[in-house]
Amino acid sequence: MRDAEALAAFGYELGLLKRVRRSGWWHAGVRDPESVAEHTMRTAQLAALIAAEEGATPTRASFLALWHDSQETRTGDLPHTATAYLTKPDPRDITADQTDRLPERSRAVVREAVDEYESRDSLEAVCANDADKLEMLLQAVEYGDIGVRRVDGWIDSARKSLKTETARRIAGAAVNLSPLSWREG
Repeated sequence: MRDAEALAAFGYELGLLKRVRRSGWWHAGVRDPESVAEHTMRTAQLAALIAAEEGATPTRASFLALWHDSQETRTGDLPHTATAYLTKPDPRDITADQTDRLPERSRAVVREAVDEYESRDSLEAVCANDADKLEMLLQAVEYGDIGVRRVDGWIDSARKSLKTETARRIAGAAVNLSPLSWREG
């Protein structure tokens, strides 16, 4: 019973990600920015696609992306500007605290995913990280399309950080497409 309670409690904690907003967008003037959970969903989907094109394992890349920001239940989403004033804690340390009460197998699967993502030692982790940056780029283009004017910094930052050829090609295409181009058939 105790294991079930720990898993349920962690499920409730993960639910906070639906309410934690991606705070950097407030700096650009977005009144109601996407949530961390919204960002994570598209990141996981993009990770699978990038991995498929790069010859990596899509399910693994997607799984790593699912856990990449889960620590923000404890810290919130710290904007880039906070780094000059705060020392960002290691996500592995936060994950260790978050999962401390979980049953052994569940604890191990989450900790291993976060460690792999943060280490970037696997192609799947590189694809997941590229998906994180690419998702931010897509969001910036979407916000720009609805009139948010100060999104170029997010786009430039994302493009500079991409490692895979697939993500770089997608980014190049994305900045030249309307976010509604998918409707054109």
